Amino acid sequence: MAVPLLDLKAQYATIKDEVVAAMMQVVDDQAFILGAPVGKLECEVAGLSKTRFAVGCANGTDALLLAYRALDIGPGDEVIAPPFTFFATAGAIHNVGARPVFVDIDPLTFNIDPAAAAAARTPRTKAVVPVDLFGQIAPIEQLQAALPDLPLVEDAAQSIGAKRLINGVWRMAGEVATIGTFSFFPSKNLGGFGDGGMIVTQDEALYQRILRLRTHGSTRTYLHEEVGYNSRLDALQAAVLSVKLARLQAWSAARRANAAYYDAAFADVPELRTPYVAPESEHIFNQYTLRAERRDALQEHLKGAGIGNSVYYPLPLHLQPCFAYLGYQAGMCPVAEAASREVISLPVYPELTGDQRDEVVAAVRGFYGR
Repeated sequence: MAVPLLDLKAQYATIKDEVVAAMMQVVDDQAFILGAPVGKLECEVAGLSKTRFAVGCANGTDALLLAYRALDIGPGDEVIAPPFTFFATAGAIHNVGARPVFVDIDPLTFNIDPAAAAAARTPRTKAVVPVDLFGQIAPIEQLQAALPDLPLVEDAAQSIGAKRLINGVWRMAGEVATIGTFSFFPSKNLGGFGDGGMIVTQDEALYQRILRLRTHGSTRTYLHEEVGYNSRLDALQAAVLSVKLARLQAWSAARRANAAYYDAAFADVPELRTPYVAPESEHIFNQYTLRAERRDALQEHLKGAGIGNSVYYPLPLHLQPCFAYLGYQAGMCPVAEAASREVISLPVYPELTGDQRDEVVAAVRGFYGR
């Protein structure tokens, strides 16, 4: 039995009628850019993330770009970020003219190491970007303690709806950082029918700046206070996302259940390390990511067995050719480099059936002779 890494058709089958009705309402209204569906989704995401403000934008990359611009990050500035993440985290830093400063990650969670971030600070440091990798919130409160006067831009592209226990209170992804950013790329836990993104904050001044920046630096038609971007979330995407958002909590719970099943199934395989979930975290498993001995051979074995899988990420950002000008060399972020050689992600989507899970487990265990 072939098992895909992600099955969006299976998800669509469960929501088709409601999604089509929501999209047709937008078509009937003939109002496609921003408008009521986007405003509704912004309120819903602000409510979920327990933030005062939310701003829809074109995609998760633009969400980061707009956040950096709103914080006046630009040429001559440095922004601290982990190298074990999707390219957009650092690409957007470069694209505002600033310099990414890569620091290593925690070997268990794969999230940024607060001590390494603190050690990398210079007089030019303008912000820190914790990434909530694979659906587990980064140690926001530890970064705030180590770097109390620096803004945090939480790259929450993979963690919408995740929680972290901070000072005895459960906090949501995007709630505590200066700015939080989400992606609605179709493969995300909350994914659209195309690109989309959202920015959340508790700060009204930042909110107003981001509103202006997403629409060519303008708050009044044909009056531009600064040069901004054309980065608006369209109404069709917002309509789809609102339908899906109502199911997000249940979908995340199903992902956790699938992850727990895998954890138990692989517990006696010493060549594998199952995902570490910090006791202060409620993980949403955007990815279920193992550390595996002979990872590349395992990947080929799974491919031959028809089991969907992927490596997130095979080359850390500090070693990417486009960042050679920064002067990083192999060995400078050893934990991230080791993770890139060892990680592999398995199907964990909510619609995964019991038979499909067993097929995945059998293929992985079989590779290791179990």
